[in-house]
Amino acid sequence: MGSGNNNNKNHTMDHVLLALGETREERDVRIRSLFNFFDGKNKEYLDYGQIESGLSALKIPPEYKYARELFKVCDSNSDGRVTYHEFRRYMDDKELELYRIFQAIDVEHSGSILPEELWDALVKAGIEMDDEELAHFVEHVDKDNNGIITFEEWRDFLLLYPHEATIENIYHHWERVCLVDIGEQAVIPEGISKHVDRSKYFLAGGIAGATSRTVTAPLDRLKVVLQVQTARASIVPGVMKIWKQDGLLGFYRGNGLNIVKVAPESAIKFYAFEMLKNVIGDAQGSKSDIGTSGRLLAGGMAGGIAQAAIYPLDLIKTRLQTCASEGGRAPNLGTLTKNIWVHEGPRAFYRGLLPSLIGMIPYAGIDLTAYDTLKDLSRTYILKDTEPGPLVQLGCGTISGALGATCVYPLQVIRTRLQAQPSNDTSAYKGMSDAFWKTFQREGFRGFYKGILPNLLKVVPAASITYMVYENMKKNLELE
Repeated sequence: MGSGNNNNKNHTMDHVLLALGETREERDVRIRSLFNFFDGKNKEYLDYGQIESGLSALKIPPEYKYARELFKVCDSNSDGRVTYHEFRRYMDDKELELYRIFQAIDVEHSGSILPEELWDALVKAGIEMDDEELAHFVEHVDKDNNGIITFEEWRDFLLLYPHEATIENIYHHWERVCLVDIGEQAVIPEGISKHVDRSKYFLAGGIAGATSRTVTAPLDRLKVVLQVQTARASIVPGVMKIWKQDGLLGFYRGNGLNIVKVAPESAIKFYAFEMLKNVIGDAQGSKSDIGTSGRLLAGGMAGGIAQAAIYPLDLIKTRLQTCASEGGRAPNLGTLTKNIWVHEGPRAFYRGLLPSLIGMIPYAGIDLTAYDTLKDLSRTYILKDTEPGPLVQLGCGTISGALGATCVYPLQVIRTRLQAQPSNDTSAYKGMSDAFWKTFQREGFRGFYKGILPNLLKVVPAASITYMVYENMKKNLELE
């Protein structure tokens, strides 16, 4: 029976080679060259690290976890190594699989996929796609830009895709590689498709963010209280001050506004990020891949747009957290908002926005660079070319996030001080530069890092809680 299967496979492969105009010898050279591309160290076998590095060089981001899945499907005997024989067997099976679905889409049997044939196949699979997206799909796969997709182009696009090549999976692959990149500061879930209810992702992200913010709210309140103190500030007196004024609930003052911010901020970031990626892609003349710098710029700008949109809520939260209690009770939110509007004017709601926006892109750059560097170092020196697990990834994310936050923390202090001071106060800072100068004059460099310890203490629980709640919400909402 095995011999019959091999004969059928060989017969089908002959059809593939005929369709490509490729001899068996030419195919052998092509597959051996691809193996050698991954085997940069000439080990004569591939480990996980080599596959991940190769996919990264091919601009397939590691967060898509294709390396892990490709390594698993190639390593047929599960010995932790992929020999050329195993790699070749994967290539044989994958090319035959791709040829079968190519033939199924090519209903006119012209030897190429026309845009309308691809559109029909997507519609039958329940995937909605407009003309612009269809053109984008064809453009990405169609390397010679003649408006059709040959089998060679189809094969090269999907050869290293480790999952079963169904039309739904192929669409998801294209969407992830070409449309949905995760930019720092733009918390965008993977795999958001047109035929999936995006509101479920916003709900999952919103609940995860709300849970994380609530758990870490005491640290956030303490951080803000310390940031606005111009005299010497330390943690224990800060905690006692909050407890004495407001009791236990005082540590959660302003958290309601933090929760209200989550959903609109995530939605604005998502749509702004997608829009900016298209703009950057048009400017670069490459819609398929805007590169790391492009994603960084798009993510930073999207974060800036979202922050500007919800900034009044952030300012009111800061005022709520820093103003004195009235008769042992927290100030009324409506009265506080009305007083800012009446006594300070609409512009007061945007005090401190500039330092907040200035810190956006450098934070993203530092965090992203540090995370990638730490992950590579852990793989090289600790894990010995094996895949970093959740704990290692969390550790790298924690350290990189803390490093980024520390580098831009002075801007956060200045922002908070500008937010906390009424603009009609005669002693108020006149602007960002004035706040910097007065802080340095009165408090020295240490003044720019008041409250940094509780801020850093938020990093680990915030990251882990958000991750755990988000993953559980995805399962509960059937997004996996």
